[in-house]
Amino acid sequence: MEQIYHCHSLDDLNGIAADILQKVSEPGVFALYGEMGSGKTTLVKQLCAVLGVTDTVTSPTFSLINEYHTEEIGPVYHFDVYRIKKIEEVMDIGYETYFYSGQYVFIEWPEMITELLPEKYVNIMIRELDGGSREIRLNY
Repeated sequence: MEQIYHCHSLDDLNGIAADILQKVSEPGVFALYGEMGSGKTTLVKQLCAVLGVTDTVTSPTFSLINEYHTEEIGPVYHFDVYRIKKIEEVMDIGYETYFYSGQYVFIEWPEMITELLPEKYVNIMIRELDGGSREIRLNY
């Protein structure tokens, strides 16, 4: 299924994140695609807020993965694989443990590790439009 959202300001993002999580009712892998600066990390921050993450959400650009805590649903995992040089870097951290954990897993720059993605995952494409608004395309 596909859903297209138009985000005109950060104020719109909470409702969009809540709707995404309502439509995708099960935890799993969420692959976020978009150009640099398109808003991938900003959307992950809002998705985490809706999920009740109690930690500060930041891009794990240098650590590859951040683990966030919630009171009710367990850990939430956030990958940013933009800076990997070889796919083995992700393999070495035991990606399978995270991807197949049954928890929420958000991956920025998934095109760097396409062959490691599970067969079933949520695809989110963010595109900047004229005037600074965003189109968020959800395929689930």
